[in-house]
Amino acid sequence: MNLELEREEKDLLIIHLVFALTCIPVLLIPIAIGIKLFILVIIYNFLIPVFSYWRVYYNWIKIWLFSFILSLFQIWPDWFLADQLGVIVFPPDDGIFRIGAVSGYMAGLWTIPFFAIIFSGQRVKEKKSINSAYFVVALLSFLIFAMSEGTLWILGSWYAQNVHLLFDHIAIYILVPEIILGFSAFYFYEMVREKPHWYKIPASFIVMMLYVGTAASFYFLIERILFPI
Repeated sequence: MNLELEREEKDLLIIHLVFALTCIPVLLIPIAIGIKLFILVIIYNFLIPVFSYWRVYYNWIKIWLFSFILSLFQIWPDWFLADQLGVIVFPPDDGIFRIGAVSGYMAGLWTIPFFAIIFSGQRVKEKKSINSAYFVVALLSFLIFAMSEGTLWILGSWYAQNVHLLFDHIAIYILVPEIILGFSAFYFYEMVREKPHWYKIPASFIVMMLYVGTAASFYFLIERILFPI
């Protein structure tokens, strides 16, 4: 069992290293950032299931499918934050189609962090305990999402506005909701991973709705009650 886990972990690092190296030439192409990110989203969401099938990692396919469905649902909270609260901006000149106020590549972009978070949680659960897995998932969610907020603006992608910021770019109100997002994604995946695939749809929807609620609540708490601008 341990040898199998080590093989999967090594393959996971390899496939993500390949993807990271692929990002470099794609991001250097002289085209709009939205198109670049859309290309990378397509590559990732093709690479993971194809590699999983080739290596007979059916658990990877389950994680990827849940992550992809959840990523599609994440359009709704992004749209809400951009259009109703006006706290994130997707530049209109990023070259890609829009879903409401959201750039089209976002429909698949969330798959990447969700896959990493759920996979890591599973490995820790199998090697240590479920409590250790929840701790790692929460920590990893904080690190991944905070780093994304702090760096994606450099590419000319979405950015935060009209909120209190940490290091000029990380929205403070969204940090706890994003930890809850990663935590709940792992929790609900564990609930449905051995069930038929259609269970992933309502489970993903619940995770998304939890995120919308916590994001709105923490925005109201921090930006309107504790530290009104």
